[in-house]
Amino acid sequence: MAINKKPVPKSQVELSQETVNPYLSQGKGPIPSNLRRENQRSVKGDNVKQFKVGLQDIDEAIVYYFNNVIKPSVIQNSLRVNVPVIYGSAEKWAAVQKDGYYRDNNGKIQLPLIMFKRDTVEKNRTLGNKLDANNPLHFGVFEKKYSPKNFYDRFSALSNRIPVKEYYGVIMPDYVNLTYTCIVFTEYVEQMNSIVESINYASDSYWGDPERFKFRAAIDSYTTTTEHVQGETRSVKTTFQIKLAGYVVPDTINTAVANPNKFYSKAAVTFRMETAGSTEILNAKASTSAAKASTRFFDVPMVSNLPGNGSNNLGMTEEQITYVGLQSTALADSTVRDTATYFNRSIAVPPTGFSAPTEGEFQVYINGILIPVENRSTNQNGVNIEITFKDLRFNLEPSDQIVLIGKFN
Repeated sequence: MAINKKPVPKSQVELSQETVNPYLSQGKGPIPSNLRRENQRSVKGDNVKQFKVGLQDIDEAIVYYFNNVIKPSVIQNSLRVNVPVIYGSAEKWAAVQKDGYYRDNNGKIQLPLIMFKRDTVEKNRTLGNKLDANNPLHFGVFEKKYSPKNFYDRFSALSNRIPVKEYYGVIMPDYVNLTYTCIVFTEYVEQMNSIVESINYASDSYWGDPERFKFRAAIDSYTTTTEHVQGETRSVKTTFQIKLAGYVVPDTINTAVANPNKFYSKAAVTFRMETAGSTEILNAKASTSAAKASTRFFDVPMVSNLPGNGSNNLGMTEEQITYVGLQSTALADSTVRDTATYFNRSIAVPPTGFSAPTEGEFQVYINGILIPVENRSTNQNGVNIEITFKDLRFNLEPSDQIVLIGKFN
């Protein structure tokens, strides 16, 4: 006998994975970004909770604003009494609609009192859109200022090291328009006037806790009625609606799967240029032995007047030795637009056996920044050396320091 089993509905994760199509017809498909190992981040020791904003948070924002900002109060028996604010649950709201006022557990009428309840929640499509709820493409990034991986130390300040920063990604919220119905109960019209005046003054502002969330609230009209039944307590009642613009980030599985909750920046260490005094000092610092290289003709000085040197073609001449050791440095004398000029300077003429210096043999620095070869051209113009720059993405100024290093006199 076959047993009829109820079908088990698929989870949000399974439904979202069905929409992923592999780009190859055979073999395994691409791994989703949320399942890659490099995107998995441990939350051990992390005190940052998953970011969420619910409808209850919006309700609490209204209560907070009433109790801590508006602070409604009335004068009763020569004493100032704070007006309590409660949320109208289904039972409380039904009792108020039936009797016209609210009673406590002992049956006593509560005056004064402010009661509110949420009526409607409407999606606002004129603001942000995450396109697809199961695969949101838009999210905001928030930086955690200080953490065990991002702290100040003297070594980072001296070595110009940029520490690793922690970032948290939060998906785009659902923007909604909410409508609340609020009823104010008092004994006298004078008491009602002071409460309505304070509430009306707080309209068109952002309600909520500054340390948490704030939402823009608007109140358009107030309806006041006075009820005086023989044998009953007289009460003044004012009804109005609060139109509030809010946003919601739910704590659901599809937001956790698609949300890049936590990630880190790349650490960077900047090394500055240092110069060794000699080859021996450089080898001593590096603790490596010198590599043996083939001897070239210009590595051996020319020795004359020795037996066996009839052809005299071994080594370099004094002119060649001087040219090899030539390395001059000069600061630009004039800067006009994209051209730097060095007065009374000339590019060195190479001796026999050497080719003319190319652009790559010159080094040009603008305010300490090395300019690539493709962005400059060094030429001899009369008795001056001119450097023409191109595609620098910034404009030269007369106060810029342009340094030229190379073989010139």
